[in-house]
Amino acid sequence: MRRSLSDLIAQADELAERFENYEPADGDFNAPLSPIMAVKLAQFRRSQAEKELAEAIRTARSANVSWRELGEAIGTSGEAVRQRYAE
Repeated sequence: MRRSLSDLIAQADELAERFENYEPADGDFNAPLSPIMAVKLAQFRRSQAEKELAEAIRTARSANVSWRELGEAIGTSGEAVRQRYAE
């Protein structure tokens, strides 16, 4: 059965009120993640770390740090760092 627009708006208002008045309980943030959510979270964190690393490398290069030194810092060759991060 289709619901009327007023029914949908009433439900949306009810949900909005529940969200606005919600107070987190102690265990709300300790629930285990599903395996797929754990993978998604790890991917997000990796993406953020890669952005941070790229910015740090740009800053280091602006300060005349050599590609060799950067490679040593991240455990690879200077040439590999240059190929990946050179602009």
